Amino acid sequence: MRGNKRGAARRSAGSADGGSGAGRRQGKRWSQHVAETSDALDLQRGLFAKKDARAVALSLKRSAERSRRRKGTAYQSAMSMLNFFINRAGKQLGASRKRVLERAKNELRALFHRPQEA
Repeated sequence: MRGNKRGAARRSAGSADGGSGAGRRQGKRWSQHVAETSDALDLQRGLFAKKDARAVALSLKRSAERSRRRKGTAYQSAMSMLNFFINRAGKQLGASRKRVLERAKNELRALFHRPQEA
C-alpha cells in the first residue's frame, strides 16, 4: 500500500517548474525540442538520417564552425550534439544507425585532428 501512495504522490507533484504537466508535451519530446531549437548549432535537416558517417561528421563540423553562439570549441559542440542524439535515441536507435553514428564520431575526430578512440 505504501508504494502506491508514494507513486501517486510523485505523479501528482507536477514538474519542477510548478506546472501540473498536463498538456505539456504537445507531441514533442524535450530532446527533439532541444535538437531543433538549440542555441549552439544550426543543424542541417535530416542530418542524423544520413547513411554516410563522413557526411554526418562534415555537416556537424560545418555547423559547429559557422556557429557564433557556441560556448566551447567547434569540436566540443559537434561531438556533444552527436553524443546527445545517440544517447537520447537510446534503444530506439537501430543497430545499423548506431554503427553509422559511432563511425561519425571517429570521422569527426579525424576532421578535427584528434586522437582516435580504440
